[in-house]
Amino acid sequence: MDPSLEPLTRSLREAPIVDRNGYEYFVHGVTDGILSVEPDVLRAVADAIIDRVDLESVDRLVVPEAMGIHHGTALSLATDIPFVVVRKRSYGFPAEVAIHQETSYGEDELFVNGVDADDRVVIVDDVLSSGGTVDAVCAGLETIGAEIVDVVTVLRRVDVDRAADSRDVTSVLDVRIDDGEVVIVD
Repeated sequence: MDPSLEPLTRSLREAPIVDRNGYEYFVHGVTDGILSVEPDVLRAVADAIIDRVDLESVDRLVVPEAMGIHHGTALSLATDIPFVVVRKRSYGFPAEVAIHQETSYGEDELFVNGVDADDRVVIVDDVLSSGGTVDAVCAGLETIGAEIVDVVTVLRRVDVDRAADSRDVTSVLDVRIDDGEVVIVD
């Protein structure tokens, strides 16, 4: 295990598990902004993404609201790459693209603004579970004509079935829930 990820792995092992309509969900600063978002964890996440993803010619980071925002912020500050937020409400801009998101525990409408055709983008999010958010955001960006360089999540749940059309995703850590605890998968 990468020692620079110790703040993240330590905090994940302490994460409480809650039931969301039969779906085991862990509560953590990375995925929920509660109990606390620790600076050392955000630094470790940003550094790990920089190590795993080629950001050389990326024009924008694209981060889904709400839990991609703090990861996008940390990565943007570390790389000077601007980011845009895929929002859960419409602003009615002429180029706005609406997308439908379905996840393991709900569904929502999302709206993309601030990405242009031919922009080279990296999508940054907190966790990949069902793949619903990633697939929806990718579809919206493809509608715009943006080039998706990579999709990166801080965590990937390996104990959850993904949608058949789920994309390839780079993750910082793979995790599963086992006997009511988050387990880091090497």
